[in-house]
Amino acid sequence: MVLIQITFIFAFMNKPANTSYPKERIKILFLENISDKAVEPFKSNGYENVKRINSALSEEELIAEIKDVHLLGIRSKTHISAKVLAAASKLQAIGCFCIGINQVDLKAATKAGIVVFNAPYSNTRSVAELVIGASIMLIRRIPDKNRAAHEGLWMKEAKGSYELRGKTLGIIGYGNIGSQVSVLAEGLGMKVKFYDTETKLPLGNASAAKSLKDLVSQSDIISLHIPETGQTKNLVNRANLKFFKKGSILINYARGEVVDLKALAAALQEGRLGGAAIDVYPWEPEKNGDRFETPLQGLANVILTPHIGGSTEEAQENIGEDVSSKLFQYLERGITNGSHTVPAIGLPPVDNAHRILHIHNNIPGVLSAINTALSKNNINIVGQYLKTNDEIGYVVLDVDKKLSKQAVELLKLVKGTIKVRVLY
Repeated sequence: MVLIQITFIFAFMNKPANTSYPKERIKILFLENISDKAVEPFKSNGYENVKRINSALSEEELIAEIKDVHLLGIRSKTHISAKVLAAASKLQAIGCFCIGINQVDLKAATKAGIVVFNAPYSNTRSVAELVIGASIMLIRRIPDKNRAAHEGLWMKEAKGSYELRGKTLGIIGYGNIGSQVSVLAEGLGMKVKFYDTETKLPLGNASAAKSLKDLVSQSDIISLHIPETGQTKNLVNRANLKFFKKGSILINYARGEVVDLKALAAALQEGRLGGAAIDVYPWEPEKNGDRFETPLQGLANVILTPHIGGSTEEAQENIGEDVSSKLFQYLERGITNGSHTVPAIGLPPVDNAHRILHIHNNIPGVLSAINTALSKNNINIVGQYLKTNDEIGYVVLDVDKKLSKQAVELLKLVKGTIKVRVLY
């Protein structure tokens, strides 16, 4: 069923940033203890109806909460299903305050004309630094010495401890984080090789490996920086672990499903690998304090952390500022740069006009129908912007202020319309 949402202008000020809907009635919901930085731009601009919940919500809980929400902010543990989106009749945009967006049903969001943003770069430095830190700890076998010291045993020895300098770091996935790890590693005197399914320009003196087997067989430390897809699930498995250089170290701060942990545990117990640092898991507890189990617990020279690769104060502030800025710009300007659903449009404000947002199915003739309907009724278009993807078209119209209400009524009758909103 086509969903049409119309909001009208209650007050229009000279500044074109004024929204069509009373700010006190716009509901914003932030889940999972999102940073204060995310709330600041809204509250400082008059949006007081901001609700914050520190934890993730189940599907049933979210359906109950989201009914009248206009903007939703989540992190990685809240799953936005088609059922949730069907209950969100007023939802305009979702901000994922993290790198990933796989927790949102993007197909359903696209069909509903809901904009989805994330923060693909904001915590890359935090993850990259921790990878380097884990590399130093593991190659020096610090976890074992630390455990012994806590147990009252003195283990002052150099056996099995090495410097990073001169060693080879193999990076699987040379994207935003992998490339930054590459730069930091070279600064410490490491040789860097990487493997990526796409052709990537190397930074510094890094070089591309011909194959995954070629990379892991030559690397002293292997760090994963790949998404979770059908192709990457259990990429590091019993078969591929046989090609790893004996005594090498595996670091996974990417996604939990990309490593077969039972196979990794066996490789560590058999001495084929010299250590591992794991931050993400196929299954993770819902909240702090819950019980957690993994086959890697109790193994020598293994660092286990609770999905904290990007969890620094700086990263959370950066993410809060980045995603909230995108949500704010969409709410007040109609700007969709960084969207994963509605096509990306960045556009300047226009004085002495009202701005209308029209989201529609990408079918032939929509723009022609819009222009015909308006021109027949002598509604002048001051400015017009259109962008499409495979499924959705997004038109931004600036029209004569006196005729904007009539224009909205005409636009909602256009075939293929999903949403119409007067912005200001």
